[in-house]
Amino acid sequence: MRWSGQELGVDQPSTLPGLARLNNLVRTVRTPEFADMTFHEVLAKSALNKVPSQSAMPFEWTINPYRGCSHACVYCFARPTHSYLDLNTGEDFDRQLVVKINVADVLRSELRKASWQRHPVALGTNTDPYQRAEGRYALMPGIIDALTESRTPFSILTKGTLLRRDLGRITDAAKSVPVSLAMSIAIYDDELQQSIEPGTPSTTARLATVTAVREAGLDCSVFLMPILPFLTDTNAHLDEAMRRAKAAGATSVVYTALYLRPGVREWFMQWLEGAHPELVERYKQLYARGAYAPKEYRSWLADRINPLIRAHGLQRGSTSSATGGVAPPSARRAPAFAPAAAEPEPMLF
Repeated sequence: MRWSGQELGVDQPSTLPGLARLNNLVRTVRTPEFADMTFHEVLAKSALNKVPSQSAMPFEWTINPYRGCSHACVYCFARPTHSYLDLNTGEDFDRQLVVKINVADVLRSELRKASWQRHPVALGTNTDPYQRAEGRYALMPGIIDALTESRTPFSILTKGTLLRRDLGRITDAAKSVPVSLAMSIAIYDDELQQSIEPGTPSTTARLATVTAVREAGLDCSVFLMPILPFLTDTNAHLDEAMRRAKAAGATSVVYTALYLRPGVREWFMQWLEGAHPELVERYKQLYARGAYAPKEYRSWLADRINPLIRAHGLQRGSTSSATGGVAPPSARRAPAFAPAAAEPEPMLF
């Protein structure tokens, strides 16, 4: 699971100041298998994160086995979390990853406490638990087992096709506790997807994972998030998104417009200037009042996308108090999915 012969001392230049100050840093690692990436292995002091009470999120607790994300999505709202460790929110977020190597053991200890009330726990709400590094560190099986053994409901949101590795484990868990799964698939234009999400599996591979989840007998929502103004909000793109999500077996769709908080906005605008300079002024105007797209735009988007969701026989996803994720379309499980024969893309590790 760990790499030998690739360790860097914590006083090396590649180990940034914020991380060098951590008293739980075990070692810093590089490996040829992950070019231009550095892994900072730490011993987590806690696994469960309490969501602030004023938050509008449908869950109270989260687990983040990784900090930073090799998916390198330009628009990722979690980028500012790297600034707490004196890491920048751009390339460092994509390439300097913090790995909580003991997270499953710590989680088991926390779940054994008499004070734990089996609140729903959400995974994938910050950085992706099935990013490429998970193929080597394999933290998720232990996390899933700990949650299942303690009868704690959970939800998983991911862009990672590596979810398929753990489908048997997740299916078994769903026999004991409420579980909800969702795949984040925002872009249905291959060139744009590779430009703005360079480290992610392809849209086709993620849709194949939706199908695999459905074939395993579980519901799977598609997160059409974020919708990018003037890029992925056309009728043609949205209609294609609904068509492909339906064909893959998605049981519901969740959508929202791009959110540009400080620390993300700068990185996104830098990408926009290089990829679509003609849109820079339009974005500045649209997001002049803050991080959210204006209410007028969001209403316009809803009027455009909601009829397409209905036309393709999909449902708009709603949150579940049982799992903290997306609720199934109805109390009765959706019919078993029988996809057309197709050769899915391989999982990406």
